[in-house]
Amino acid sequence: MARLSDLPLSYRVFVKGYPFRRIDPVPWAPLAKPVAACRVALVTSAGLSLPDQEPFDEGVRGGDPSFRVLPADTDVSTLVEHHRSQAFDHAGIDADRNLAFPVDRLREMAAEGRIAEVAPRHLTMMGSLTAPGRMVKRTAPEAAEIFVEDRVDLALLVPV
Repeated sequence: MARLSDLPLSYRVFVKGYPFRRIDPVPWAPLAKPVAACRVALVTSAGLSLPDQEPFDEGVRGGDPSFRVLPADTDVSTLVEHHRSQAFDHAGIDADRNLAFPVDRLREMAAEGRIAEVAPRHLTMMGSLTAPGRMVKRTAPEAAEIFVEDRVDLALLVPV
């Protein structure tokens, strides 16, 4: 995580002036069962996609609020990163996609009995959205419906 002072002046000015939304109370649901009994899905904001999926649209003002579905058996080495922000070093994600989409670690946890199972579908979205209204109103409910269909107990959010 970069310190504000590590960023170029243009990013520092943007962050200081950006009208961040405050959500109060924060919506959440308590976990109904032990983690070891849960079906777990991943949600990453790394803007990843499979090679045959449409890339995120960099031309959308405020950021592309859509998501891509990644199957549980996705080979992370095939994923393409489209994250729009240049405010962080992408080298780590380039070297190991598990930093942004730790599905291999999730599979290991299932094999060790630390979680019950890996969900059949996971989601990837674009981070660094400066206009999140469309995501809140449209994308989030669509994403939640996928996890309801897949009987997901726990979604692990992997912010980038």
